[in-house]
Parts: sequence; C-alpha cells; structure tokens
Amino acid sequence: MGISKNIFMVFVDVKNDIAFRKIFSDENKTEILISFLNAVLNLSGKNRIQAITINNPFQLPILPNYKASILDVRAKDFKGNTFIIEMQVADLLGMDKRLLYYTSKEYSQQIVSCDKYTELNPVIFIGIFDFNFTSGSHYFSHHAICNVETNEQVVRDMNFYFIELPKFFKTQDQLMTIIDKWIYFIKEAENLNVIPQNLNDAGLQEAYQYANRNTWSKEELDAYIYAGIREQDLRGRSELAELKREKLVRTQMAKKMKNNDEPISKITDYTGLSEQEIDEL
Repeated sequence: MGISKNIFMVFVDVKNDIAFRKIFSDENKTEILISFLNAVLNLSGKNRIQAITINNPFQLPILPNYKASILDVRAKDFKGNTFIIEMQVADLLGMDKRLLYYTSKEYSQQIVSCDKYTELNPVIFIGIFDFNFTSGSHYFSHHAICNVETNEQVVRDMNFYFIELPKFFKTQDQLMTIIDKWIYFIKEAENLNVIPQNLNDAGLQEAYQYANRNTWSKEELDAYIYAGIREQDLRGRSELAELKREKLVRTQMAKKMKNNDEPISKITDYTGLSEQEIDEL
C-alpha cells in the first residue's frame, strides 16, 4: 500500500485499550502484528515470521459491562511459538512477578501431565510500558535466562522484551531502524496528522492507516472514547491514593518530630505541612 503524503489524518492514541486491540489483534490485518513481531525480534530472511494466528482477536466490548482488564494480544506462529504482547500504561505492585507468572503459566499450560516436555514451545513476552520499568537508560531491552558469568543461554524457551516509552525521545528524522519506527508510532501517532515518510514497511504503513480515526465506525469511536475516560479515571484514583499515602507518611513524621519537641519551623521544613496542620496533630 502506498503512503498518502499530504492527506490530513487524525490518529488515535495507540496506547488506548480499544485502539491497541483493534490495530494489533484484527484477524483480517495480521500483517500489522507480523511486522511488529519481526521488528521486535529482529528477524530477517528465512527466519521472519510469515503467518500468525491471533488467539484473542479484537471484538468491540459491550460498553455497559466494559470493565478494566489486562491489555494484551496473544498469538502463535507456524513454529508453535507463543507471543504475549502487553500494553501497560501504569506500573503495578509486583509487576516483575506478575509478568513472570503470566508467562510461565502460558508456557506450562501447553501440555498436561502425561505429555512430553519436548512438546513445549517457546513463549515470548513483549511488554510496552508507559512508565520506566528497568534501571537502564535504553528504551528497548531484551531479557533472557543465561549464565551470569559466560552469558551462555541453556534455558531458551522464555524471553522478555521491554519497550519503555518514557525513555524514547527520537524525532522523525532520527528514526533509522524499524523497531524505532514502531516505537515512534505507538508513542507519537496521536500527535501526528500525516503518515511519516520513509517507513519502508508494509505492516507499519498499514498500522498508520488503521489508526486513522476518520475510518473508524461510530461504535468503535464510542468504545475508544469510553476506554480513554476509564483510563483517566483509573489514573486519577491511582494518583489520589498515592497523594494520600504521601500525606500519611508526612503526618507520621510530623507526629514523631512533635513528640520529640522539635521546633515547628523544622517540622514544617521536613514535612511540608502547615503550622495549622501540625498544631492539629
């Protein structure tokens, strides 16, 4: 498909629940997910994924019953490899343990007790995070089980790829690799009004066309808007809970300092509470 150079478009926020699922898990547009997987896994030549089956294809939710859920896309290629692509807009307590549990559960459920272990196939987890997850500065990282001294990888069947959007700062003219172009699409599409030039990838071109909200049905747009409102509500509740936790910590510190007869000015400096708030403790 050729790229329309000068047609004004309005792109959706790819991080939105409905948008992410529609773009990446449409059974009729598997070339989008195939392109993304080949980019993340850096596959080329005969190793490239050619066909894929989406295990949880996109369906519009029934809005009155639409509840928060884990935002993921699951697929399997012709070799039997399972892919879990997950979009997370907010960090969770125990996130590292959750994704390990999630992936190992998917791995173990491939067989039952009487089956051979050799029938197990690799599971690849791809996490797209709208928050910083690792301590490194790079926005794309690959994690595997390996010998910490030699880097030898004997246990190969579970791999983790993390895309951390807050660490990605490249502009359009700095996009050199296909993975960079995909990350740019996920993070910045909603801020664009034309499809970037020089994509050189049919799947990514199709993703931009599919993210054009002018082509969406009213039902899809209603679900998209509702998902955005729900996401903001969840963020608001999370931020409010964090503010309450911070206030509790500062109040407890102020009480302790007050009991130790520390000067009010010092308590105010250390806790940020007003003199009135401290007097009322």
